[in-house]
Amino acid sequence: MQVLVRDNNVDQALRVLKKKLQREGIFREMRMREAYEKPSVKKARQKSEAISRQRKLARKQLQREGLLPAAKKKPRV
Repeated sequence: MQVLVRDNNVDQALRVLKKKLQREGIFREMRMREAYEKPSVKKARQKSEAISRQRKLARKQLQREGLLPAAKKKPRV
């Protein structure tokens, strides 16, 4: 991963780096690896994540087909 520092603006480069790491899921993976996760807990977590992914995909599909109203967008402040 590479982030360019422009005009010696390290703060902006750091923000960009954090955003890229967040998008890649690095922070989440680091948090998961901090402590041992029992195989039974890992299996249950993966199953619940898979269910939520499937629900999200089904919801998006129904929205595309027009059977569900589109998600409301948050107004920018």
